[in-house]
Amino acid sequence: MITPRRWLPTPVLSLLLLFVWLLMARSYAPGQILLGGVLAIVIPLVTFRFWDTKLRIKKPWVLVRFILRVLKDIVVANFEVARLVANPWKRLKPHFIEYPLMLEERFTITLLASTISLTPGTVSANLRLDGKSLLIHALDVEDEQALIEEIRERYERPLKEIYEC
Repeated sequence: MITPRRWLPTPVLSLLLLFVWLLMARSYAPGQILLGGVLAIVIPLVTFRFWDTKLRIKKPWVLVRFILRVLKDIVVANFEVARLVANPWKRLKPHFIEYPLMLEERFTITLLASTISLTPGTVSANLRLDGKSLLIHALDVEDEQALIEEIRERYERPLKEIYEC
């Protein structure tokens, strides 16, 4: 017997794919909904076996807070970077930082690195082969340790709590 879990391994991803398809198509015509629905089912089925981990979200409300925090940080960082770039008298202090990771799962490390790269002014440059630290480039660093603590408190600890890893 085919169970819903077998033909729809990631229902949230399927809904997200359908939503993104309809946004890209800019149409809610029945044909677009049907095509988006087919893609939303087929893409996870084809790619699911290649995924590394099967982590489950343990605290969805913490995830919602995390997403809102990241969105707010992206907006604020955009204004800060614009201010830094527009001010020719400000001497920037770009710096590479070796960030020691508390996370161990590759999926959550990827989420952290992506979050850091999404925030203007910082980019994840490299993950060490042992997976114990992340090399981050920041546009303007006054205090390296303060930046490490800010990333740990704002991004890494919530990810650790969301996935309980």
